[in-house]
Amino acid sequence: MHHGNHFYGHAHVLAEYCGVDPADPPRIDGYLQHGWNVVDGLGAGTPYAPGRPIFVWSERTRRRAVSMGRPLATVIGSPFLYLLSSELPEEEPQREGTIWYPFHGWEGQHVDGDHRRLIDEIVSTEDGPITFCLYWHEYQDARIRASYERAGRVICHGYRGYMRTQTDTRFLHKQLAELRAHRRVASNRLSSAIFYGVAAGCEPAVYGNPMRLAKEDLATAERIRREWPELHGAHPELAAARATAMAELGGGFLASPAELKATLGWTNADRKLVPA
Repeated sequence: MHHGNHFYGHAHVLAEYCGVDPADPPRIDGYLQHGWNVVDGLGAGTPYAPGRPIFVWSERTRRRAVSMGRPLATVIGSPFLYLLSSELPEEEPQREGTIWYPFHGWEGQHVDGDHRRLIDEIVSTEDGPITFCLYWHEYQDARIRASYERAGRVICHGYRGYMRTQTDTRFLHKQLAELRAHRRVASNRLSSAIFYGVAAGCEPAVYGNPMRLAKEDLATAERIRREWPELHGAHPELAAARATAMAELGGGFLASPAELKATLGWTNADRKLVPA
C-alpha cells in the first residue's frame, strides 16, 4: 500500500516477527502508522484511499482516527515493541550517559533554532557522557553536525527511506542497541524516540528550546506539552512516564505472529519463511 509502511524498516521488522522473509516484506493491506503523532496515525498530508484500513499503535490513536472519519482503524501496537519483544538481551546491559535526540526537520520542513544554545543547556544538565543522535536530515549538514561533535559523540541511525528505496532496514535495530547502552534518553520535543527509550529501560527527559519547523502548526506543539506533562522536564517521574509510554506504543495490544499475519493481509503471502 503506502510507501510509508516501509519507513524505518517497519514492514521488515513485522515480517521478521511473523516468520516472513524480512528482506522482502509482503504488501501491507492498508496504512501502517510510522511514527508517534497526535492525530489519526497517518503522517501529515498522507494521501488516503477511502475504505482502506489503518494499523495504529494505540487505542487512543484509534479513537482519534474514528472521530476523524477513519472507522477502519485497528490497534496492533508499534513495530518497535515487536522488535523489543523479539530481541531480548542475553544479560542486563551496562548503561552509561544520555542519548539525546534533537528535534529535526525533513525534506518538506526545515527546523529553525539555535543549536549552540541548546547544546550548552544539554551539557549543563546531563551528568554523564552524551551521545547526540541526529536525524539524517541534520546529520548530512556538516555545520550542524560539527556543533554537536564539539560536545559529544554524534551518530545517526540511518535513512528512513523514501518510495521504498534506500531504506535502512536495520534502523530500529540500531536504535534499540543504542538505547540499551544509555541510562537516559532525552530530547527537546516529545517524540517516538522518547517513548522507545522508556520502553527499552531508559530514564526520559524532555527539555530545552523546542525549536520550530517552517509553517509548523504551533497549536499542536503546545497541545503536546499540555497533554503529556508527565514526560516533560529534566527529571520526570519514571513510573508515570513509563505508563504513558507503553500506552502510546500499544503495550498490551501486540498480536501473535499468526494473528498479525492475518491482520496485515499476509496469510497467503507467497514468501520464504525465516528458519526458526
